[in-house]
Amino acid sequence: MRLRHSVAAACGALALTATLATPAHAATGDFHYRFVGLSGEVQTATLHDPESSVCVTIPEAADPDASAPAFAPHNDTDEYAIVFTEPDCSGDSWTLRPHGRPATDRLTLRSVVFLSR
Repeated sequence: MRLRHSVAAACGALALTATLATPAHAATGDFHYRFVGLSGEVQTATLHDPESSVCVTIPEAADPDASAPAFAPHNDTDEYAIVFTEPDCSGDSWTLRPHGRPATDRLTLRSVVFLSR
C-alpha cells in the first residue's frame, strides 16, 4: 500500500514539475527596427523570438523626453506585431503581419506586443 502511495506522489510531483517547467510561448523569428543612437547615427536592433502577449518597450526609445522614437519596423516573426507610438503599449497603434515587408521610416514606435490570431 505504501509503495502505491509513494509512486502516486512521485508521479504527481513529476507532472507538477513538468507543468511548471514549460517555457512561455514566444513568437518565432526576428523583429527588426531602426533608431538613432547616441552618436547620432542610425542603427538597427533585433528582438529574437520575442515573448508573446507581453508588451516590450523599445529600450532605445523608451523615454519620450530623451530619445527619438524607433522607426522602420520589420516583423519577420510568425505572429502579428502591434506597434505603439508610446511606451508601455499606449498611444496610436498599427498592426504588422507575420513575415511582412519592412515598414517605411515614417512608421515610428516606442513599444510592441506580439499576438497570434
